[in-house]
Amino acid sequence: MTYGRLGDVIATGLTDRLDARDKALLERRARIKATGEEPFPLDPRGWWYAVPGETYEGLFDALALHDRFPVTLYEGAEVEDFPWRAGALPTFITPELNGWRLIFGNLPDVIGIDWDDWMGAAERLSAACGEAQMFYEDSAAGSDVWVVAEKGTIRRRYAAESDPEWIGEPAEDLESAAEACGHLSVDPTTLGPSTRVRGCGWLALTETGIGHEGLPALVGLG
Repeated sequence: MTYGRLGDVIATGLTDRLDARDKALLERRARIKATGEEPFPLDPRGWWYAVPGETYEGLFDALALHDRFPVTLYEGAEVEDFPWRAGALPTFITPELNGWRLIFGNLPDVIGIDWDDWMGAAERLSAACGEAQMFYEDSAAGSDVWVVAEKGTIRRRYAAESDPEWIGEPAEDLESAAEACGHLSVDPTTLGPSTRVRGCGWLALTETGIGHEGLPALVGLG
């Protein structure tokens, strides 16, 4: 794979050895590249969270994510396909999209796979960011879940496999995660030229002190 100097820095783990000035320059680079990037549909592999763009900073502590690194939408979109050595996995926090930031990639390793893990993450994110949403869909299993949490408490939830259940206000026209996300925040599968984008995205790791050594060089970095 061909990549530029920044790709070399990532692949060798040197991003964690940069001083504050260099890290600020890398963030500026990602922001500049992001301004010329046209949004495109994303595939969060059926599971993602959303938090308000203006209060997203709290998500890193809420999910115990570390060593974040600035990237564009294109650079972080295939996060689940990144090869990685044992010890940590990257998660992608998108740029602000129509006022929301999406969180996806390797979520079982970040959050867990149990129902209580999913709900607990929504509550922690909402406590840190004011509001948080979760969406999960598995068409093969017939599963749909969407959750709205505010200030640490789940206010609305819809979950369906065989018999649907909900709390809060059920909405007849929001019977699936695919339908709900577009009404409640932003649908990642319909992003395009009309999507408002602000800021850069981030890759963050599930463990501290690992560094970015092993993260593949990203196409287009330079």
